[in-house]
Amino acid sequence: MKKLILTTALTSFAFAAHADVTVMSWGGAYGGAQTEGHLKPFTAETGIGTVMVDSDNPATPIKAMVEAGNVTVDVASVEYADAIRLCDEGVLEAIDMAMLPAGDDGTPAAEDFIAGAVTECGVSTDVWSTVFAYDTTKFPEGPKTAADFFDLTKFPGKRGLHKGAKAVLEFALMADGVAPADVYATLGTPEGVDRAFAKLDTIKAETVWWEAGSQAPQLLADGEVAMTTAYNGRIFNAAISEGKPFQIVWDSQLFENEMYVVPKGAPNKDQALQFIAYATSTKGLRQQAQHISYGPSRKSSLKDPLVFMDGKTDMGPHMPTAEANMVNALGSDFQFWVDHDAELNDRFNAWLAAN
Repeated sequence: MKKLILTTALTSFAFAAHADVTVMSWGGAYGGAQTEGHLKPFTAETGIGTVMVDSDNPATPIKAMVEAGNVTVDVASVEYADAIRLCDEGVLEAIDMAMLPAGDDGTPAAEDFIAGAVTECGVSTDVWSTVFAYDTTKFPEGPKTAADFFDLTKFPGKRGLHKGAKAVLEFALMADGVAPADVYATLGTPEGVDRAFAKLDTIKAETVWWEAGSQAPQLLADGEVAMTTAYNGRIFNAAISEGKPFQIVWDSQLFENEMYVVPKGAPNKDQALQFIAYATSTKGLRQQAQHISYGPSRKSSLKDPLVFMDGKTDMGPHMPTAEANMVNALGSDFQFWVDHDAELNDRFNAWLAAN
């Protein structure tokens, strides 16, 4: 790999523009934040064009592209466990940490990123979380805990849940009284898996399942559910940008890093790596965080207050990593999901199909 030449401020680059860099992400408010915080300013600064394409889960199509030998995406935004798994499977290009610029304060990249934010094949763009949220017009006093989400008597109405095992099973166990520190040890046993599904049984008949991140706040807005799990940034944008009467409950939030990766055989690999270096710089991470309430994964990006694009909303209290929001929080165990994703999703799909 040709070594990238980058200044600290990333104001000059060695590569000439060729074809557009195609970035595959999750659409909705998140894809919009990446477009405004990463794609547009990268193009303005380098002259290299960028194109955003959406997917419900970019890990799936990029793996299919690599296996078919027909890769049309240069950069993809994937969950941490998928970045590890796809790297192990040979689906992703390696990323040399030496190509990542120092922080704006001069801190080397290896010291500036939070622990675990840079892997063999991926670089973190942010820390996001799965939370649950409710419509305050339906519950003025509101639910306060994960257990309340499952209480259909005290808080009647439909529930929204993501259609998949990850984050749903952990949430069910915490709602059933399992401490965050014990969730994965519990879920690693047959009895723990049974316990999680037993808890889900209590609301299965009243659940509406969502797949794309944009669907969760829309279910709330349309009145199809009274409360739903969701990605915290999607609820933030609906409440702050659109004025929706939504409230996040941080109890039992599940947080993790989101990663930029380069699929093996990307048509514009050098430009893709240049894009990642820019997007995950101090400046790039701050720019994204001004559009959506996901925490930057560089310490230097948090040295100064972050203000939303409305010019008045302090982003700090809305980040998953805010001290008050981390009470009773759980960090997603990527290795657990690398090891157990297939079997638990098979169990989940079978459970979902059963009467």
